[in-house]
Amino acid sequence: MPFNPEDMGAIWLTLKLASVVTLILLIIGTPLAWWLSQTRSWLKGPITVIVALPLVLPPTVIGFYLLMLMGPNGPVGQFTQAAGIGLLPFTFWGLVVGSVCYSLPFVVQPLYNAMSAVGARPLEVAATLRAGPWQRFFTVVLPLCKTGFLTAAVLGFAHTVGEFGVVLMIGGNIPQETRLVSVQIYDHVEALNYSQAHWLSATMLVFSFVVLLALYSLTAAKKSVGGQHDKD
Repeated sequence: MPFNPEDMGAIWLTLKLASVVTLILLIIGTPLAWWLSQTRSWLKGPITVIVALPLVLPPTVIGFYLLMLMGPNGPVGQFTQAAGIGLLPFTFWGLVVGSVCYSLPFVVQPLYNAMSAVGARPLEVAATLRAGPWQRFFTVVLPLCKTGFLTAAVLGFAHTVGEFGVVLMIGGNIPQETRLVSVQIYDHVEALNYSQAHWLSATMLVFSFVVLLALYSLTAAKKSVGGQHDKD
């Protein structure tokens, strides 16, 4: 078998982290993307920039500041200690916090694009049928944004799987607790164990290829269906 028990543990932990983070990101990102797509507030610009910061900031910068915030002297760390939760750095839930912050734009942006494309007309029609705001959102917006939600979920999951800098800064390298696939590959390379590094790296390469192929195929299919509807 190409994977040893430590590799399998890292793979399982990575999939667990990506699943939890993707779920949290969809819960957080949906109302945020909806607000950004509808608001005319002056706060839209600054909040959009804050959401997009992980796209340009080095992961180690994000990891460093999150480590300071969640550390024993940081405001988040003091709150979690006072609440009896303890410190988050170098724990699984610390990785969750860091991954949510780092992968946020990869979920919010597809949702924002999909919700912006809905336009005002469908909502106005629903309003004339006496549908309330919540009803309009769940019966009009969500069905029209299915592809956006799928894209957001896939990108959020895949991006979390591939993280390295943020998770290493916040989680360290604790077996069965914070050692993810990316960190495990790094360990293999440091130990000159290129065979194991190759197997894990090849797995990540195939995973990334499949994800991108699925996304591009989905986008192409949506455009094809949309174009056919326009002709009809």
